[in-house]
Amino acid sequence: MVLELQESTVTTTTEIAVSLRGVSKCFKRYGRPVDRLKELLLPSKSRASEFWALRDINLDIPKGETFGIVGRNGSGKSTMLQIIAGTLTPTTGEVSVKGRVSALLELGSGFNPEFTGRQNVFFNGRLLGLNQKEIEDKFDEIASFADIGDFIEQPVKTYSSGMFVRLAFAVAVNVDPEILIVDEALAVGDIFFQAKCFRKIEEMQRNGVTILFVSHDLGAVQSLCSEGILLDYGQILCKDVPNVITSKFYSLCRTEYEKLDQIEIPSSFIEPLEPEHEPGLIDLSQASRVTNGQAVITKVIATNINDQPQKVFLVGDEIKVVLTVQFNSNCYNVTAGFGIRDKFGKLLCGKHTWYDSPGPLPSVAKGEKLEFTFVVKLAVQAGEYIAFMGLGTQRSENDYDSLDIIQDAFVVNVAGRNKNWGVTSIPGSIDIKRHAITGSKVIL
Repeated sequence: MVLELQESTVTTTTEIAVSLRGVSKCFKRYGRPVDRLKELLLPSKSRASEFWALRDINLDIPKGETFGIVGRNGSGKSTMLQIIAGTLTPTTGEVSVKGRVSALLELGSGFNPEFTGRQNVFFNGRLLGLNQKEIEDKFDEIASFADIGDFIEQPVKTYSSGMFVRLAFAVAVNVDPEILIVDEALAVGDIFFQAKCFRKIEEMQRNGVTILFVSHDLGAVQSLCSEGILLDYGQILCKDVPNVITSKFYSLCRTEYEKLDQIEIPSSFIEPLEPEHEPGLIDLSQASRVTNGQAVITKVIATNINDQPQKVFLVGDEIKVVLTVQFNSNCYNVTAGFGIRDKFGKLLCGKHTWYDSPGPLPSVAKGEKLEFTFVVKLAVQAGEYIAFMGLGTQRSENDYDSLDIIQDAFVVNVAGRNKNWGVTSIPGSIDIKRHAITGSKVIL
C-alpha cells in the first residue's frame, strides 16, 4: 500500500485596514448666498460651480502600517481623511474601514467649547464607542498625558491652542484605537509635547495600530512612515516609500517646470566609461531621480580617502564621493550636496556647498562640466545607510530650485563601534572636578 503525501500550500494575504475604490468628492461653490436659496426653490437650475476636492482615488492601506499623506495646501488631504473618518460622505466611490477609528482632524474638532475638558473626554469617548466604565478607567491616563492641570475642569473655550491639542491628542491615543488619523495636529504644542507624542506613536506602531499621518514636517513623515502618497489637485501623483514622495513633493513645490517622474537622461550626457576602468564607479540606473535636465549628474565615484573602492567602512573612516556634472543650460547660484540618511530617511551627516566652502557658484555656463568632490567622516554607529546627492540653484537656505536630485544612490556599509552616545558623534568634551571631603569640611 502506497501513501501519497501531498504538500499543502498556504497562501497568506495582507489584511487591509482602509480601502478606497473610485472615491471622488465634489463641493458646490456659490457666488452669492442668495444663489443657494434660489437653487433650493428651483432645483432644476444649478447656480453653483463645482469643485472636485478628490478625483477617482483608489488606495489600500494594510493593517498595522504607518501611512503618510503629503501634498500642497488644497490638494485634498484633509478631505480624504474626513471621508475615511466618516465625517464626510464621498460623492462617488466606496470606502471600507475595518477597526475603531480615532481621528485628530482640525484643531478642536469634535470638542464642544462650552463643555469642560473632563466632559469632552467622556463625550468623545462615547462617540468612539467606549462605555462609561471604560472611559472612567482611562480618564486618569488621558489627564496625565494631556498634562494641563486644573484646566481639565474648565470650559475648553478658555484653552490655548496648545492646551486644545494636548487634550485632543491624549483622548485620541488613549482610547485603544485600531486606526489613528493625525492631520497636522502635532504642529501645535511645544517641542517636549511633540516628542512625547512621537514616542506614543512609536508605541502604537509596535502594538500594530494603523496610522494615517498628514504633516508638512517631511522629516517626521520620513521617520515615522513606511509608505505614503503624494496628492495634488485631488489626485494621487505618486505612491512610494517616504524618501521618494518627499523628494517629489519638494520638486512640486519648488518649481513648475520640474517633472515628477524619473526623466530619461539622453545617452549623450553620460560618459562612455567602463566600470573596470573607473574604480568606485556607481551604477545609477536603479536610483530614484528627480531632474529637470538643465544640469545632470553624469557620473558618481565613491571611494575611501585613498581613492580605492571600499565595500565596508569602519566607524570614523572618511568616504570620498566625486560628482561629475554636465550643464545643459546657464545656471546661477549653483549648489551641490552629498549626505547619508538612515532607513527612515533622516539626514545624519553630509556636506553642502551652501553651508561649507567653497559656497555657491555665482554662474555656470551652458556646456560646462564640473567635478564636485565631497569628503565626509562617517561618525555614525555601525549599520547600513543610504547615500543621496543633488544639485540646485539656491537663493537662500529655504528658497531653491532643484536641478538634479538622486535619492537611494548607493548603500554605505559601516562596521565597528562608535564610542559616542547617540547615532552620530559631535565635537565636545567632559570635565570632572572632584571635591574631597574631610570631616564636615569640603577641601577644594
